[in-house]
Parts: sequence; structure tokens; C-alpha cells
Amino acid sequence: MRVKHMRRPSLRFECTGCGKCCTGPGDYYIEVSPAEQERIRRFLGVSRRWLKRRYVFRYDAGVESLRMGRGGRCVFLGPDNRCRIYRVRPRQCRTYPFWPELADRLVWRREARRCEGIGRGPDAPVAILARLPERRR
Repeated sequence: MRVKHMRRPSLRFECTGCGKCCTGPGDYYIEVSPAEQERIRRFLGVSRRWLKRRYVFRYDAGVESLRMGRGGRCVFLGPDNRCRIYRVRPRQCRTYPFWPELADRLVWRREARRCEGIGRGPDAPVAILARLPERRR
């Protein structure tokens, strides 16, 4: 993937724990692979059936997502804005905001209005965006 429109050689991000990346109106999905589901299942100590019934849904052919609760909150986001499965959270969560669809400078700035951690903390190389596979939106 070719990254363009970025003038700076790096981007800054430091999570503030605000939980906004785990909450939002509209249609968005937190894709969760079978391997990620298995890690989450083991971490929670629940059966596969319970995990699927309570926390996962299929939104596209072969693609599954974590469920959203009230107000578009991830089902694993606690009232204190802490992730209840942080140690085993899906790759999509671990790599935010360094997603290919946010590589454009204008899109990055728009996301920064939502995420207070963008623009803070240490520099992260723009090259990280090129190494991430394309995700569905």
C-alpha cells in the first residue's frame, strides 16, 4: 500500500483512555477473527457457544464482529472506559488509529476531532500504515 498525502514523516498518538474509539453512533464493526474469538473465550472462561451468542455477530459473509451495546459502546467497554478484554483485544483495537483508511492527512485530522489521543505522545512512523492489511469498513 502506498501512503500519500502525509507531509510529516511520522504521526503522534497516545491513548488517553477516553473510550471514544470504542464508542460511536452509526455503523462500524470491530472485526474479530476465529483465533481472536478463541483467545477472548479462554480469557473470559466461557464456552464458544456463549461467546457467539452473547458477544459476536456475523455482519457479512464470513466476517464477524463484536456486538455493540447501548450508544454504540463495545460490549467489552466497562463503565470506567476500560476494556475488559484488553490483554486479548482484537487486532483492530490494538492497531487503532494506525489503519490504512486513516492514512490520508485530512481523514487523520477528522479522526483527531473524535480521538483526543491523536496528536499526543511519541511519534509513530508513517510506514506502520503500509504494513497493515486493508480492513473492511
